[in-house]
Parts: sequence; C-alpha cells; structure tokens
Amino acid sequence: MKLRGAFLMAILTGAIPLSGCASEPKVELKGESFTVAIADSLDEQARGLMFVRDMPHDRGMLFVYASPQPQAFWMKNCDIPLDILFFDADARFINAHYEVPICSADPCPHYASTAPARYVLELNAGVGRALGLARGDTLKLP
Repeated sequence: MKLRGAFLMAILTGAIPLSGCASEPKVELKGESFTVAIADSLDEQARGLMFVRDMPHDRGMLFVYASPQPQAFWMKNCDIPLDILFFDADARFINAHYEVPICSADPCPHYASTAPARYVLELNAGVGRALGLARGDTLKLP
C-alpha cells in the first residue's frame, strides 16, 4: 500500500509521467483500453488528479470505493479538464459529466453521480464522450 501511494504521489507531482510501466493496471471500456492510477485510499481519493498538468489520451485515474455510495467530485487544483464517469458496484455505467472545466475560484461546483457509485473513472476531457456510453455499459476492471 505504501509503495503504491508513493508511486501515485510521484505520478501526480510530475516526478513520473503518466506512462511507461508495463505492469500498470488497465481498464477497458467500449473496446478502448486505458492505463490508470488507482485511488483506493482516502488520501489518494482526496488528491485525485490535482496538479497534473498533462495526461496522455490513453491514461486516467480510477477511484475505487469500498461500497457504492453517492459520489460528488470537484475540480479544485486540477489543471486539466476531465470527463468524470460513474459506475455502480457491478462496474456498470451510471452517468457522466463531460468536459468538466478546471476550477480557478472558490466555490468550485460539484459533479455528482445520479445513483450510488463504487467506481469513478476520470479521463481527459472529450475522451469519455467519444466512447458513446449508454447506461449499463460495463467497465472491465484490472
């Protein structure tokens, strides 16, 4: 757990680019594969993609929660616009917020799931929309 947290922190601070390692986890959605950083601790989830200035098209962050619950995200200190995709306990698509802009002034708006979500996938703005997701589409987890 500590090693993964240190690795995630290095990625997020720019010490390691979001690319390169063959052992990085991948998710698949609508036939597209994305290499993801996994945020499954409170610290990792609170940090999210804050301060990441650039992310390759095929990269993202997967938030994993212990149980499904209503989720709401914001873009404070996030330097890139994102697509935020919500999935239920069975990794089925619930809803998304596409091309969510960065937030440069408080208060930042929140972007919420329309049902309890266990997984949330953040991708570069426009990438999620281009997939043409429909409610119930399945996210293949690592």
